Amino acid sequence: MALAAAKPDTRPANPQFSSGPCAKRPGWTVAALESALLGRSHRAKNPKARLAEVIDRSRAILGIPADWRLGIVPASDTGAVEMALWSLLGARPVDVLAFESFSQTWATDIVKQLKLADARVLTAPYGKLPNLADVDFTHDVVLAWNGTTSGVRIPNGDWIPAQREGLVIADATSAAFAMDLPWDKLDVVTWSWQKVLGGEAAHGMLALSPRAVERLTTYKPAWPLPKIFRLTSGGKLTEGVFKGETINTPSMLCVEDAVDGLRWAEGIGGLKALIGRSEASLAAIAAWVAKTDWADFLAEAPATRSCTSICLKITAPWFTALAPEAQAEAAKKLASLLEKEGVAYDIGSYRDAPPGLRIWAGATVETADVAALLPWLDWAYAQVAASYTTQAAE
Repeated sequence: MALAAAKPDTRPANPQFSSGPCAKRPGWTVAALESALLGRSHRAKNPKARLAEVIDRSRAILGIPADWRLGIVPASDTGAVEMALWSLLGARPVDVLAFESFSQTWATDIVKQLKLADARVLTAPYGKLPNLADVDFTHDVVLAWNGTTSGVRIPNGDWIPAQREGLVIADATSAAFAMDLPWDKLDVVTWSWQKVLGGEAAHGMLALSPRAVERLTTYKPAWPLPKIFRLTSGGKLTEGVFKGETINTPSMLCVEDAVDGLRWAEGIGGLKALIGRSEASLAAIAAWVAKTDWADFLAEAPATRSCTSICLKITAPWFTALAPEAQAEAAKKLASLLEKEGVAYDIGSYRDAPPGLRIWAGATVETADVAALLPWLDWAYAQVAASYTTQAAE
């Protein structure tokens, strides 16, 4: 397609496409926080009830089975995942699916920090998934349901047996509330407030199946656990964690914001509507990619393309001929142009990912804003491409 020399006439109404913290819900203002229970103990009756409200509304929207436990834990999704790894692993061999930055981090923790000798790391380069048929479900399995830094997602849970010996631990931070998670195929699911519903950072959510609870109460890891990881006492589950009694002190301002996001989600139609909003934005980008001769999805298989962290690679010959450092510089210039124009903030690819763009399209992002951004991508690319091709000609 022809490169856009003139600036587009339409701008996104909201230029916030960061992959975390993510855009606030449509219509959000600080007035949404006026009822925050500030200056109160989080253990007092009303603040504790507000924490429990986050748990209850999250459970209802996501369709979490009634016999699962759901709690608020420290340190965002990272804290929730680490809590699961350090508390549950070691009882049997482990398979880790590593196909982008964060899933590789979990693999590193398991192999180098927990030092589990019977851990297998099933790897794939950015843009692909490991061979799911290689997973051994007599082992515990650790995976990211959606690769936030690669834009590659697990397409479904059909490959996971309902009857399995090991636990399946899923980091779903950029999947929860935007993808239909197969709860019967999972045992631990984690996420944070700062992704699909646009909440604030530092708080994680930890969902445990009955099988995961059984592991917690019957297995003691060989290593010591710090206080913020402890979910049991005297061999029994600490039930208060799953009723709003957090392990550490939460921000009641962030709690109020999380409640606001959940109420908004309910008001627009719940999980089905949230998924629909994200998928509509993915469809808009897919239609643009189909007509574009310089960009493509980083995720190679269409079924694995994320509808939240949508990662694009630059395919133009002049770009692919550059050295890796020069590619990174060119991609950064493209993202900087968009930020300078005020049409897109924070859409450069993750620092460990291949150079390109990453557009967040979680449920709080309007598809109309994504559609308005796309001509600007062509415009910014044209400016960068012209500068590089001119240099080459000289």
